[in-house]
Amino acid sequence: MHTDGMDGRAFEPAATELLGYPADARMLIINLDDFGMYHGINAAVVASIEEGIASSCSLMVPCPGAPHAMRLLREKPEIPFGIHLTLLCDTTHHRWGPLTAREQVPSLLSETGELFTPAEVAELLARARPDEVELEFRAQVDAVIDAGLTPTHLDWHCLADGGRADIFDLTLALAEEYGLAMRVWLDPGRRRARRRGLPVVDHDFLDSFRLDLDGKSARYAQLLRDLPVGLSVWAVHPGLGDDESQALDPGGWRVRRTDYEFLTSPQARELLRQEGITVTDYRSLQRVWSQTSARRPSGRVADGSAA
Repeated sequence: MHTDGMDGRAFEPAATELLGYPADARMLIINLDDFGMYHGINAAVVASIEEGIASSCSLMVPCPGAPHAMRLLREKPEIPFGIHLTLLCDTTHHRWGPLTAREQVPSLLSETGELFTPAEVAELLARARPDEVELEFRAQVDAVIDAGLTPTHLDWHCLADGGRADIFDLTLALAEEYGLAMRVWLDPGRRRARRRGLPVVDHDFLDSFRLDLDGKSARYAQLLRDLPVGLSVWAVHPGLGDDESQALDPGGWRVRRTDYEFLTSPQARELLRQEGITVTDYRSLQRVWSQTSARRPSGRVADGSAA
């Protein structure tokens, strides 16, 4: 499920209140997905945070550009980032695989021995064994921590809330174990989180790949003007759109370049100022998530569901 707008509904308890903001605050996390996929994305992500309006990013650890991205994060420790848990490979000509040895995660691989593509997500979800998913997710988190980096949250690449209830549950358990927040978008997960006093998005989410290219800048501007009270989260995908990007990412570079152009535009920053929107990142959520997890014996969920 994807949507390109906010539905205006607020839930109780609202994330703004859990985070210590006034109940009528309009808050926005602009998270940049796919950091680490390739260099043109890495450069655009850093610029969109340092020079633009974005507030955090999510690292795809298995990707070829991940070592470069992690070097940038070590050089710029002020950039908040999460881990974009990855079980899918976007294209057949710019490949990456699992961090775990392939013989240990056969259910995550296609008949050709590669990760599934987003077009094959149904097959992945039909085959993936929870123990193998956890093994790969844990490898991705550990790789980041072993590199001396400190993530703020977990989310998923091309799998809204993990794509399956058991994948959501095991990711929630990992977030609790590692003291991280989690990006929760769909209603079942949001209800569970709120019952436990955890801040999650208050409104329908935005995925920039679902926005039309034509008139995108105007659409973003209108979404900022219409941003409702509460916490909203945008998943945006900036990229430079240079020659390398076009060769590696023929299906996505235009989306990424138009995202980058808006995020770094003077118009975007001025709109935030005019509208009184508070841009935040997952560090504020992480503080509440980690405190709540620390109070829960053995990291198990309080509502009786398995995590």
